Amino acid sequence: MSRFRPGVLPSVVVALLLPLLVTLGFWQLARAEEKRALLAHHEASQQAAPISLAELEQRQDVAGVRIRLHGQFDAGHSLLLDNRTRDGRPGVELLQPFYDQPSGLWLLVNRGWLPWPDRRTPPQFTTPEQTLELQAQVYLPPGNAFQLQADPPGQSWPRLITRVEPEALWQQLGRGGMAHEVRLEPGPASYQVQWPVVAMTPQTHIGYAVQWFALAAALCCLYLYFGLRNAREPEHEHDPESSQPLL
Repeated sequence: MSRFRPGVLPSVVVALLLPLLVTLGFWQLARAEEKRALLAHHEASQQAAPISLAELEQRQDVAGVRIRLHGQFDAGHSLLLDNRTRDGRPGVELLQPFYDQPSGLWLLVNRGWLPWPDRRTPPQFTTPEQTLELQAQVYLPPGNAFQLQADPPGQSWPRLITRVEPEALWQQLGRGGMAHEVRLEPGPASYQVQWPVVAMTPQTHIGYAVQWFALAAALCCLYLYFGLRNAREPEHEHDPESSQPLL
């Protein structure tokens, strides 16, 4: 058997694709580990007792922290966060300013998901008028923070938005408020508040990693196949001069 001869083109393909496939596989494994850490942090936050806003201000990492609130909703400045689906159904999330009396701060409270099957009819919701005791969690969106969408002049409330930043809302309303959205826990003022912790589970990332590594292994097998097949062929079949007729 002659020496291993995979050919130029297969060698180039493997040199380009194999590092990429392996890198993608390890990247998916890293993402799975990040999701495990995020789920563990969420589980620990769920077990912790809610704290006051005064205690929250002493913390640096506030993501997922449970807080207790005492105050009233502002029904006149509601926001409807559009394009939020649940189980394939279209809907919105209802966000309303809430004045916390002990701290004197406003918070943008997400009361949960509402169905919106017919765009010709506004989503229906009610706002409690009495003073409430609520529990919520601080929500920090992944990636870039939401920003307030520019509304046309004179648009009435509630406003349909696609992204919102609480600080920009407080500036518009001339109020002092918390810089992060808070999400209600189940209670008298909440709608559907089964918040997903992660969009993709660690198991899904591991599945993708297995696929990338399988593709890398298949590429290596094809490379070996071409090299061994070419090595078994007679030498003269690869020599251009051997096919020339003798004079």
